[in-house]
Amino acid sequence: MNEFGIKPSTANLPELGLGNVANAFWNLTPAELVEESILRGMGALADSGALAIDTGEFTGRSPKDRFIVADSKTEEAVWWGDINIKMTPENFDKLFVKVTAYLQSKDIFVRDNYVCSDADYRLNIRTINEHPWANQFANNMFLRPTQEELKDFSPEWTIINAPGFYSNPETDGTRQHNFAVLNFTKKIILIGGTGYTGEIKKGIFSVLNFILPHEKNVLSMHCSANVGQNDDTAIFFGLSGTGKTTLSADPKRRLIGDDEHGWADNTVFNIEGGCYAKCIDLSQEKEPQIWDAIKFGSILENINFKENTSTVDFMDKTKTENTRVSYPINYIDNIQEGSIGAAPKNIFFLTADAFGVLPPISKLTKGQAMYHFISGYTAKVAGTEAGITEPVTAFSACFGAPFLPLHPTKYAEMLGEKMTNNNVNIWLINTGWTGGAYGTGERMSLKYTRAMITSALEGKLDDVEFVNHEIFGLAMPVTCENVPDEVLNPKNTWADKDAYDNKANNLAEQFIANFKQFESNANEEIMSAAPKVKVLA
Repeated sequence: MNEFGIKPSTANLPELGLGNVANAFWNLTPAELVEESILRGMGALADSGALAIDTGEFTGRSPKDRFIVADSKTEEAVWWGDINIKMTPENFDKLFVKVTAYLQSKDIFVRDNYVCSDADYRLNIRTINEHPWANQFANNMFLRPTQEELKDFSPEWTIINAPGFYSNPETDGTRQHNFAVLNFTKKIILIGGTGYTGEIKKGIFSVLNFILPHEKNVLSMHCSANVGQNDDTAIFFGLSGTGKTTLSADPKRRLIGDDEHGWADNTVFNIEGGCYAKCIDLSQEKEPQIWDAIKFGSILENINFKENTSTVDFMDKTKTENTRVSYPINYIDNIQEGSIGAAPKNIFFLTADAFGVLPPISKLTKGQAMYHFISGYTAKVAGTEAGITEPVTAFSACFGAPFLPLHPTKYAEMLGEKMTNNNVNIWLINTGWTGGAYGTGERMSLKYTRAMITSALEGKLDDVEFVNHEIFGLAMPVTCENVPDEVLNPKNTWADKDAYDNKANNLAEQFIANFKQFESNANEEIMSAAPKVKVLA
């Protein structure tokens, strides 16, 4: 028995082919897992108390190596293609036998958790890890049962994580030696050849992106969410670099969660029990909540220490720009107790438009909301990725394409239906450039963006006049408290109006080109919201 008096069970290990492992360490405490990682030479303590580990060859997810088993449950339902790659049941079974054989005679670490903070949708998960720090990651990121609940815990899904096992592409049906496979019939996620912990987190999110909409009529969302003093819920969607974490971390509002949520009939609930934050260039001044959460129990991934110290050098990108820290959500102050709120009043789509075209705030119709949700647009600027020397468009369906087993129009139509049923306002917020494109204009003032979001949340834009954008058709307020009027219409901020029209047309054409892949599944209301290229003199 461990210190809590919970007898380590071997329930279902033999049926998983893991009956002859050396030791099964069951539901160890974070302190015990930290100790195991250090004793096994797998990690070191930073001076903050956090455990620092390296994930090995992979310091990020490998989307081209994520597979779904194609069988009677998934064949007709899944959106197959570059995002969701098929694996045969036969290849899965062979791979499963190889992975479990590899784990025989090894120590494994078993963890019982659950996801979905709304009890009506709770899903019990058993995570089996080769490495103790990966088991600690699962405990940080998933919801943690009480001691009493652990006594009779019964998992519905199982994650088996074996970074040291390399597949053979010629015989195992994989692309290369690493893989993450979802089997919806057997309810197993099989991960091998990679130590990157994000595969665990996003594996179960992908599962829920199938189960919640397809089977439970719950919209699963890649977003952050918070609650105001009047218990009003707000949701923030946005790709990397758009300000999702910064703008949802409002001292006047309580955080439900920072990354994954479900929207049922009357609730918005956090899927997870922790946060997995980027920490490159992290400072106490820029992100005080994340900074303060880096302490004992947190796990730092792929960082470097300052020379001859145990102090993290957050500026060091030697291993990767994707340095991360995971920690339980209760490491953050000002959280929503129970990680659940009412249906949202306002939803914000965040984009960092580097072309200076989109309005800093605009109100979307139902059709526009579905169209822009499916588009999931932002722009990448020089320095964000290798090879990018000037702004490029980036589209990710539903702001989370790599995790969507279903066609994006399924999620968009659910969003539109819920928008109507709950009388929700949906806003497009451009945190990118104004007065010109990247290199000519300047980044939108964070002060102005916060003022616009505050006005939307407080209903101060309900009765102001709106005008429509000539090309994108977006409704732009002509006035907003604490924001200069001229900022609200992007064309007004450009010295060269003809240059603006040309740039806006160019962006519209890229939206239209990107959307062609979705047209066959999109309804008329969605298609009517596409931008209209302007005929220029």
